[in-house]
Amino acid sequence: MLARNSKAAEATPNAQVIAHRRTLWRWHFYAALFVMPLLIVLAITGTIYCFQPQIEPLLYRDRMVVADTHGPQLSRDVLLAKAAASEPPDAVATLAQIEADRTRSAEFVFRLPSGESESVYVNPYDGAVLGTLSVEHRLMKQVRNLHRGLMLGKTGELLMELAGCWTLVMIGTGIALWWPDRSSARQGGVWLPRLSLRGRAWWRDLHAVGGVWLAMGALFFVLSGLPWSGSWGKEFKALATSASLGYPKGAWGEAHVHSTAPGAASKDADEHALHGMHMKMDDLPLHRTPWAVGATTVPDGGNASSTGERVSLDDVVALAAKNGVTDDYGIALPGKPTGVYTVSYFPADPRAERTLHIDQYSGRVLSDIDYASYGRVAKWISYGTSLHMGRYFGLANQIVCSAISLGLTALAVTGFIMWMKRRPARELGAPARPVRRPPMRAWRAVLTLLGVVFPLMGATMLAVWCLDRLAFGAKRAVV
Repeated sequence: MLARNSKAAEATPNAQVIAHRRTLWRWHFYAALFVMPLLIVLAITGTIYCFQPQIEPLLYRDRMVVADTHGPQLSRDVLLAKAAASEPPDAVATLAQIEADRTRSAEFVFRLPSGESESVYVNPYDGAVLGTLSVEHRLMKQVRNLHRGLMLGKTGELLMELAGCWTLVMIGTGIALWWPDRSSARQGGVWLPRLSLRGRAWWRDLHAVGGVWLAMGALFFVLSGLPWSGSWGKEFKALATSASLGYPKGAWGEAHVHSTAPGAASKDADEHALHGMHMKMDDLPLHRTPWAVGATTVPDGGNASSTGERVSLDDVVALAAKNGVTDDYGIALPGKPTGVYTVSYFPADPRAERTLHIDQYSGRVLSDIDYASYGRVAKWISYGTSLHMGRYFGLANQIVCSAISLGLTALAVTGFIMWMKRRPARELGAPARPVRRPPMRAWRAVLTLLGVVFPLMGATMLAVWCLDRLAFGAKRAVV
């Protein structure tokens, strides 16, 4: 009798362990079923976009690259006039891209009457127009749209945001399933795959060990990418701002920052400044904008009229250089009489990020937002963004990001093969739910916390749980 009770006591913990692992396996399976196809898209598009600085000058060499004649270059204003002359009469100049490299052409962006935008490239030595590129349809823009939202607009952005959130579940459950049992005599398949195995076991080792090595990189990609997401990212920006951890003080339009048109009444200009500030930095036609200033208000006085002359583009370039901004930055051009020049500098080193708003008539710097002005969270995100995009430490950063991305693609492939090898014909092949329901309080607490932090993910977790109960409630494992 005593021996029988001893065996029963020994079997109970084993049954609990099996039930625990089977439950984790089910969550890992459901997360992977949704995430893996999107993860492949994220990985491939992310790798391509990571090498944008090398790809675009090769792809559009006839427009972006010129021969250095070692002679003087034409002024930016002359080049802008040459570009404007090649565009339709109703086209509006919106952006000047500034490059210090003497082998790069001058780029200006125009908004066309159709509503779309295109870049015009001009030889800086002789003023010849080299050609144009659609801003919306150029390759890297399409790659970026795929990466951020599958080119499906808001719906695609939400799907990609969900994919990032569910990747957290996939990483956590994957590590738990890999975690070696102290009582196990297994030596291989922990840090190195057992290549001597055959069949599904070989694929399992390759998937599990590879996943552990890539887990930290995948976690970093998710956490550094979510602040840029269309839904949660915007809410996170607002939360960081309200807690004084995101944007610099005065970045939401509290300061009196706008161009004062000569001859306009000061009172009227102030009124327009207070009520006309609707455009955000993310709305400007800039190629790249730092996260910390993306939702800050662009100064705009509204309807005041101008009787004076604008500061020249060359003067703005000189002023930016005086403030330490010299290469690879954009200048958003004023669109209204009370608009401002906006200099946006988004370099590889986040500590050099800079945003300048400059009065279009006096040339006075109205607002200067640098890295030191950021809140703590914004500083972390700036570093994360630079690393995420493969910019921070040059080519080596690009290679590391690509290796992680392609490794995640390989995990998706190995996971799919494992699923195909164990899936019964004409069935989903989800791991059966155990008869014994393990308490798993810690896991439930973590999943609940994730659902609270990421409400969209919380809603889908609840939907998956309900669907699992309704569709597969009767199917349980033997143990």
